[in-house]
Amino acid sequence: MEDAAAAAVPKTFKSLVKKSDRKFAKLRDIPPYVRLPNHYFSNVFKAYTKLWKYQQQNRSKLIESGLQRWEIGEIASRIGQLYFLQYMRTSEARFLFESCIFYEAILNRGYFDGSRSTGRSDPGLRFKELRFYARFLQVSLILNRWEIVQALLDRFKALVDDSNATFGESNFREWNIVMQEMTRFMKLYAPITNMRPLRYHLKFDSYPISLQYVARFHASKVLKLQDALLMSYHHNEVKFGELTIDTFRMLQCLEWEPNEHFYQKQPVTSLGNASLTSQSFSSGLIDMHIVADMMDPSLPPNPNKAVLYRPSVTKLVSVMATICDVLPPDSIMLIYIAASGNSGQTSVQHRQKYQSARTSNVSERNNLIPQNNSSERESSSHPFANSLWLGPSRTIGFNDLYPGDLIPFTRRPAFFIIDSNDSHAFKVLHGAERGEPAALFLSPSRPTFKNQFGDVNQNGSQFTLFLTAPLRACCQMLGLTFSNEVDFMEDAESIVSTAFSEWEVILCTSTTLDLVWAQILSEPLLRRLILRYFLFKLMLLPLQNYSWQWQFIFCRSLLALYHHHDGNPDLDLYVPVCLPQLPDPVSPHSRVIQSAIMALTNRLKVSHCFRFDNL
Repeated sequence: MEDAAAAAVPKTFKSLVKKSDRKFAKLRDIPPYVRLPNHYFSNVFKAYTKLWKYQQQNRSKLIESGLQRWEIGEIASRIGQLYFLQYMRTSEARFLFESCIFYEAILNRGYFDGSRSTGRSDPGLRFKELRFYARFLQVSLILNRWEIVQALLDRFKALVDDSNATFGESNFREWNIVMQEMTRFMKLYAPITNMRPLRYHLKFDSYPISLQYVARFHASKVLKLQDALLMSYHHNEVKFGELTIDTFRMLQCLEWEPNEHFYQKQPVTSLGNASLTSQSFSSGLIDMHIVADMMDPSLPPNPNKAVLYRPSVTKLVSVMATICDVLPPDSIMLIYIAASGNSGQTSVQHRQKYQSARTSNVSERNNLIPQNNSSERESSSHPFANSLWLGPSRTIGFNDLYPGDLIPFTRRPAFFIIDSNDSHAFKVLHGAERGEPAALFLSPSRPTFKNQFGDVNQNGSQFTLFLTAPLRACCQMLGLTFSNEVDFMEDAESIVSTAFSEWEVILCTSTTLDLVWAQILSEPLLRRLILRYFLFKLMLLPLQNYSWQWQFIFCRSLLALYHHHDGNPDLDLYVPVCLPQLPDPVSPHSRVIQSAIMALTNRLKVSHCFRFDNL
């Protein structure tokens, strides 16, 4: 009887593993932008809870039957992955914390260390260990745990090198590419790791002077940021998994900074003595209250975010429709699209070929279809103009995202951020809405400064950098390298914070603020984007005898006051666009605006690069 019971243990264990993996696979295959009832995650979690408890209770028998330590680590790794997928689906930081806790415990317990010896005859086990490190790296990176990121990256490189030497480089070609992507991503992102967090931090991003004005400000309708779609499609752009540098920055910019206690070293107990608790979704690897301590209960929830990596046009439109369909009342959807314009991507020969075929078809139907007059022909939209290029090939029209493709989604409140060299083509959305007036941020068509890391399309957008890390972007625009001078950067950050506080008061007390902006000004995450956008545009100074129509603050401010020396007369190419326009008191001609920029440029010792007309 005892022998029969002992023999049944490994069979039951394998059955539980298969059942848990099937449930996990079903949940993993559901796109993260699809809203699911809570019981979907709960059911998968309960399956792994049962599996984990069973292996704990029968550990000795399972080991006798041949259970390996890496198999225990694989279960824990799958639970960590489950938590991360739930974070990407819900944007709830507690799931990200739990994922990190699991991965850290696996690392400390060394569950995959056996691959150094046994893995020499089992490349599959080495793949499992590499996947564990890659997932742990991604979680740690999103949490900005840089001390862990660098250590993991070093271990990952060593493991890939050992795998190449042991199994042959051709067998690990994919992991060599992953290693190169990780290294490239960290090289680009590392320079801003010692600056303020990209997430909304109550200490840095809420300004005491303007708090009373923000609290008193109200509009007839107030919109909350409920959902965000983040999409990037540039060829050879820096990425980590399916997170490009631009979507990574926007992902963090649209979240609240968690409790700082999380960044202190937390004790991790033995994984072998742990237990899972399905009721609270606590990992069981550490004290149950630690995850709660990481979260500040006073913080609002993060908006749901769908991150798309190189989607087709039809996929992008489908996801927008899905999000728009379930958007709650009194909520706004943010749509961030970073992609190259199709101008320069589609060859003239392709255009002429298409036009020739089109003309031929029209001629054949002349006797059936009445001819349009010349004015109608001239006003018709060109099939190759005014679009973004999403796709690996240059198939005419199939991979082009046109401004008109976004119009159906203006039936609900929407905030569009278009970051492209052809972004200004999307001005046509303003006034063409089908229900709700849309808010528009359109990037400059030309970069204001040269990217020190190479092609701007490959290494991150300057415009997105301004929206997510404005002071870092200022330094890069001006070729400054003060990132390692902590006191100096703190002084500069203080000047920017003071300016933002004053500008918030101006916006909240303005009597000419457009309803579109009034409806979202109470939303902290969006209000911060508006302020940074202002600063960006203001710092580009137009050349003499060039007329401007002022629209908004930081982003515009930098660009509007900055002297260009390339002799290009069309400065509109270097300036972002904000629609509808914002009040005149925050235009670059405003004395209070120019005073703030002067204080910042004086501190950075670059005031000679700017022109201040009203000071």
